[in-house]
Amino acid sequence: MNTILLGGLLGLVFGTLDIIPMYFMKGFDNKRTAMIAAFIERFSIGLLIGATQFPISTILQGLLISILISIPTALITKAYVPVLTTAVIGGAVIGFAVGQWGL
Repeated sequence: MNTILLGGLLGLVFGTLDIIPMYFMKGFDNKRTAMIAAFIERFSIGLLIGATQFPISTILQGLLISILISIPTALITKAYVPVLTTAVIGGAVIGFAVGQWGL
């Protein structure tokens, strides 16, 4: 499968999985805006992993891209562990998938 298409599809899955727990959270303002922003961020991670080619393994590429994109969110929200943990897991998984099944 085309790497950009695969990255985009996996980004849609990643974004959806990331916002599911947010739906059930209580006690923060602008929940809808936060969910939209989180979805766009995670979708962008998948799309960029599929669209780039660094001279390193695709897993490391996924980690690098996902961490770099997620750092601003972690700094703004001060939710370092959950934001960066999901970034590391999602970036590595998408990077692996793009490396295995992307053309």
